[in-house]
Amino acid sequence: MMDNTTNSVQTMAEMTQNGVSPEVLFWVGCAGSFDDRSKKITKAFVELLQNANVSFAVLGTEESCTGDPAKRAGNEFLFQMQASTNIEVLNRYQVKKIVTACPHCFNTLKNEYPQLGGQYEVLHHTQFLHQLIEEGRLKIDSKTEYKGKKITFHDPCYLGRANKEYEAPRALIKKLNAELVEMKSCKEKGLCCGAGGAQMFKEDPAPNARESGFEPNPLRRVFFGWDQCGACTSCQRD
Repeated sequence: MMDNTTNSVQTMAEMTQNGVSPEVLFWVGCAGSFDDRSKKITKAFVELLQNANVSFAVLGTEESCTGDPAKRAGNEFLFQMQASTNIEVLNRYQVKKIVTACPHCFNTLKNEYPQLGGQYEVLHHTQFLHQLIEEGRLKIDSKTEYKGKKITFHDPCYLGRANKEYEAPRALIKKLNAELVEMKSCKEKGLCCGAGGAQMFKEDPAPNARESGFEPNPLRRVFFGWDQCGACTSCQRD
Protein backbone atom coordinates (compact mmCIF):
# COMPACT_ATOMS: atom_id res chain seq x y z
CA MET A 1 0.00 0.00 0.00
CA MET A 2 3.00 2.32 -0.23
CA ASP A 3 4.45 3.93 -3.35
CA ASN A 4 8.01 3.79 -4.66
CA THR A 5 9.18 6.76 -2.55
CA THR A 6 9.20 4.39 0.41
CA ASN A 7 10.34 1.28 -1.45
CA SER A 8 13.01 0.67 1.19
CA VAL A 9 10.25 -0.45 3.58
CA GLN A 10 10.05 -4.21 3.78
CA THR A 11 6.85 -6.21 3.94
CA MET A 12 6.17 -8.91 6.50
CA ALA A 13 6.41 -11.46 3.71
CA GLU A 14 9.91 -10.28 2.78
CA MET A 15 11.10 -10.21 6.39
CA THR A 16 9.66 -13.64 7.11
CA GLN A 17 11.35 -15.04 4.02
CA ASN A 18 14.66 -13.72 5.38
CA GLY A 19 14.00 -15.20 8.80
CA VAL A 20 13.62 -11.77 10.46
CA SER A 21 10.93 -10.79 12.98
CA PRO A 22 10.40 -6.99 13.15
CA GLU A 23 9.91 -5.12 16.40
CA VAL A 24 6.60 -3.72 15.19
CA LEU A 25 4.15 -3.93 12.31
CA PHE A 26 3.12 -0.57 10.87
CA TRP A 27 -0.57 -0.76 9.94
CA VAL A 28 -0.88 1.89 7.23
CA GLY A 29 -4.67 1.99 6.90
CA CYS A 30 -6.89 3.08 4.02
CA ALA A 31 -6.43 6.83 4.49
CA GLY A 32 -2.68 6.45 4.95
CA SER A 33 -2.51 4.51 1.70
CA PHE A 34 -4.86 6.37 -0.60
CA ASP A 35 -5.63 9.86 0.71
CA ASP A 36 -3.05 12.37 -0.53
CA ARG A 37 -2.89 14.30 2.75
CA SER A 38 -2.69 11.18 4.88
CA LYS A 39 0.00 9.68 2.64
CA LYS A 40 2.27 12.52 3.77
CA ILE A 41 1.78 11.37 7.37
CA THR A 42 2.60 7.80 6.36
CA LYS A 43 5.85 8.86 4.71
CA ALA A 44 6.82 11.14 7.58
CA PHE A 45 6.16 8.41 10.15
CA VAL A 46 8.24 5.93 8.16
CA GLU A 47 11.13 8.42 8.12
CA LEU A 48 10.87 8.82 11.90
CA LEU A 49 10.89 5.05 12.41
CA GLN A 50 13.94 4.76 10.20
CA ASN A 51 15.69 7.62 12.03
CA ALA A 52 15.02 5.83 15.32
CA ASN A 53 16.41 2.58 13.87
CA VAL A 54 13.15 0.76 14.56
CA SER A 55 12.85 -2.63 12.92
CA PHE A 56 9.42 -2.56 11.30
CA ALA A 57 7.46 -3.91 8.38
CA VAL A 58 4.17 -3.36 6.59
CA LEU A 59 1.74 -5.89 5.16
CA GLY A 60 1.74 -4.19 1.77
CA THR A 61 -0.87 -5.69 -0.57
CA GLU A 62 -1.88 -8.15 2.16
CA GLU A 63 -3.32 -5.31 4.25
CA SER A 64 -7.01 -4.56 3.74
CA CYS A 65 -9.53 -2.33 5.50
CA THR A 66 -9.99 -3.17 9.19
CA GLY A 67 -13.74 -3.21 8.64
CA ASP A 68 -14.37 -0.18 10.84
CA PRO A 69 -16.57 1.72 8.32
CA ALA A 70 -18.68 -1.40 7.71
CA LYS A 71 -19.20 -1.96 11.44
CA ARG A 72 -20.09 1.69 12.12
CA ALA A 73 -22.56 1.60 9.24
CA GLY A 74 -24.24 -1.43 10.81
CA ASN A 75 -22.92 -4.17 8.50
CA GLU A 76 -21.58 -6.57 11.15
CA PHE A 77 -21.36 -9.44 8.67
CA LEU A 78 -19.03 -7.51 6.36
CA PHE A 79 -16.98 -6.31 9.31
CA GLN A 80 -16.42 -9.85 10.55
CA MET A 81 -15.45 -11.00 7.06
CA GLN A 82 -12.87 -8.20 6.72
CA ALA A 83 -11.58 -8.61 10.26
CA SER A 84 -11.26 -12.40 9.99
CA THR A 85 -9.23 -12.05 6.79
CA ASN A 86 -6.85 -9.58 8.43
CA ILE A 87 -6.53 -11.65 11.59
CA GLU A 88 -5.65 -14.71 9.53
CA VAL A 89 -2.84 -12.76 7.86
CA LEU A 90 -1.57 -11.22 11.12
CA ASN A 91 -1.61 -14.52 12.99
CA ARG A 92 0.16 -16.30 10.14
CA TYR A 93 3.05 -13.87 10.58
CA GLN A 94 2.80 -14.19 14.38
CA VAL A 95 2.46 -10.42 14.76
CA LYS A 96 2.66 -9.28 18.38
CA LYS A 97 2.86 -5.49 18.21
CA ILE A 98 1.10 -3.08 15.84
CA VAL A 99 1.39 0.69 15.45
CA THR A 100 -0.98 2.76 13.33
CA ALA A 101 -1.56 6.44 12.62
CA CYS A 102 -5.32 6.02 12.22
CA PRO A 103 -7.50 6.31 15.35
CA HIS A 104 -10.22 4.20 13.73
CA CYS A 105 -7.78 1.39 12.90
CA PHE A 106 -6.25 1.77 16.36
CA ASN A 107 -9.59 1.31 18.10
CA THR A 108 -10.71 -1.59 15.91
CA LEU A 109 -7.44 -3.52 16.13
CA LYS A 110 -7.13 -2.90 19.87
CA ASN A 111 -10.67 -3.39 21.10
CA GLU A 112 -12.63 -5.41 18.52
CA TYR A 113 -10.18 -7.84 16.93
CA PRO A 114 -9.52 -9.71 20.22
CA GLN A 115 -13.13 -10.98 20.17
CA LEU A 116 -12.39 -12.63 16.82
CA GLY A 117 -9.04 -14.14 17.76
CA GLY A 118 -6.72 -11.20 17.08
CA GLN A 119 -4.70 -10.57 20.23
CA TYR A 120 -2.08 -7.84 19.70
CA GLU A 121 -0.42 -4.97 21.49
CA VAL A 122 -1.72 -1.97 19.56
CA LEU A 123 -0.31 1.56 19.79
CA HIS A 124 -1.29 4.82 18.18
CA HIS A 125 1.69 6.37 16.43
CA THR A 126 1.72 9.33 18.85
CA GLN A 127 2.10 6.88 21.73
CA PHE A 128 4.91 5.04 19.98
CA LEU A 129 6.74 8.24 19.01
CA HIS A 130 6.51 9.56 22.56
CA GLN A 131 7.86 6.24 23.80
CA LEU A 132 10.79 6.42 21.37
CA ILE A 133 11.61 9.97 22.51
CA GLU A 134 11.46 9.02 26.18
CA GLU A 135 13.77 6.06 25.53
CA GLY A 136 16.24 8.34 23.73
CA ARG A 137 15.88 6.49 20.45
CA LEU A 138 14.41 9.49 18.64
CA LYS A 139 15.84 12.99 18.94
CA ILE A 140 13.99 16.25 18.28
CA ASP A 141 15.80 19.36 17.13
CA SER A 142 15.11 22.09 19.67
CA LYS A 143 15.07 24.64 16.85
CA THR A 144 12.05 23.30 14.99
CA GLU A 145 9.94 25.48 12.70
CA TYR A 146 7.12 25.18 15.25
CA LYS A 147 9.06 26.73 18.11
CA GLY A 148 6.93 29.41 19.76
CA LYS A 149 4.02 28.78 17.39
CA LYS A 150 0.50 28.34 18.76
CA ILE A 151 -0.99 24.93 18.02
CA THR A 152 -4.39 23.54 18.94
CA PHE A 153 -5.26 19.84 18.92
CA HIS A 154 -8.58 18.27 17.98
CA ASP A 155 -9.14 15.01 19.88
CA PRO A 156 -10.34 12.28 17.49
CA CYS A 157 -13.20 10.28 19.00
CA TYR A 158 -11.48 6.93 18.74
CA LEU A 159 -8.21 8.14 20.22
CA GLY A 160 -9.65 10.35 22.94
CA ARG A 161 -13.03 9.49 24.36
CA ALA A 162 -13.05 5.87 23.18
CA ASN A 163 -9.54 5.01 24.41
CA LYS A 164 -8.75 7.81 26.90
CA GLU A 165 -5.51 8.81 25.15
CA TYR A 166 -5.16 12.56 25.52
CA GLU A 167 -1.58 13.07 26.63
CA ALA A 168 0.62 11.45 23.97
CA PRO A 169 -0.22 13.86 21.12
CA ARG A 170 -0.02 16.85 23.46
CA ALA A 171 3.34 15.68 24.77
CA LEU A 172 4.66 15.63 21.21
CA ILE A 173 3.41 19.18 20.59
CA LYS A 174 5.24 20.35 23.70
CA LYS A 175 8.39 18.55 22.57
CA LEU A 176 8.34 20.85 19.54
CA ASN A 177 8.62 23.84 21.90
CA ALA A 178 5.26 25.03 20.62
CA GLU A 179 2.51 26.66 22.64
CA LEU A 180 -0.48 24.35 23.06
CA VAL A 181 -3.78 26.26 22.92
CA GLU A 182 -6.71 24.14 24.08
CA MET A 183 -10.19 24.50 22.64
CA LYS A 184 -13.10 24.74 25.04
CA SER A 185 -14.39 21.39 23.78
CA CYS A 186 -11.36 19.16 24.24
CA LYS A 187 -10.33 15.87 25.81
CA GLU A 188 -13.37 14.27 27.56
CA LYS A 189 -15.57 17.07 26.19
CA GLY A 190 -14.20 16.83 22.66
CA LEU A 191 -16.73 16.98 19.83
CA CYS A 192 -17.03 14.57 16.92
CA CYS A 193 -16.01 16.10 13.59
CA GLY A 194 -19.19 14.73 12.04
CA ALA A 195 -17.63 11.82 10.14
CA GLY A 196 -18.19 9.22 12.87
CA GLY A 197 -20.44 6.24 12.28
CA ALA A 198 -19.37 6.12 8.62
CA GLN A 199 -21.09 9.47 8.08
CA MET A 200 -18.18 10.73 5.99
CA PHE A 201 -19.41 8.49 3.17
CA LYS A 202 -22.88 10.02 3.19
CA GLU A 203 -24.32 13.27 1.95
CA ASP A 204 -25.00 15.84 4.68
CA PRO A 205 -28.70 15.94 5.60
CA ALA A 206 -28.33 19.71 6.02
CA PRO A 207 -25.68 22.19 4.74
CA ASN A 208 -24.26 22.86 8.21
CA ALA A 209 -24.76 19.44 9.80
CA ARG A 210 -21.09 19.02 10.66
CA GLU A 211 -20.29 22.55 11.70
CA SER A 212 -21.46 21.96 15.28
CA GLY A 213 -18.47 19.65 15.73
CA PHE A 214 -16.02 22.52 15.35
CA GLU A 215 -15.03 25.47 17.43
CA PRO A 216 -13.71 28.01 14.91
CA ASN A 217 -12.91 30.96 17.16
CA PRO A 218 -9.79 29.52 18.87
CA LEU A 219 -8.45 28.48 15.47
CA ARG A 220 -8.22 32.16 14.51
CA ARG A 221 -5.60 32.76 17.16
CA VAL A 222 -3.41 29.74 16.49
CA PHE A 223 -0.83 29.07 13.82
CA PHE A 224 -1.66 25.40 13.28
CA GLY A 225 -4.63 23.13 13.91
CA TRP A 226 -3.34 19.60 14.45
CA ASP A 227 -5.45 16.50 13.96
CA GLN A 228 -4.66 12.80 14.07
CA CYS A 229 -7.50 11.35 12.05
CA GLY A 230 -7.98 11.20 8.28
CA ALA A 231 -11.76 11.48 8.63
CA CYS A 232 -11.48 14.53 10.89
CA THR A 233 -9.01 16.18 8.53
CA SER A 234 -11.31 15.59 5.56
CA CYS A 235 -14.26 17.11 7.40
CA GLN A 236 -12.30 20.13 8.58
CA ARG A 237 -10.69 20.89 5.23
CA ASP A 238 -13.25 19.73 2.70
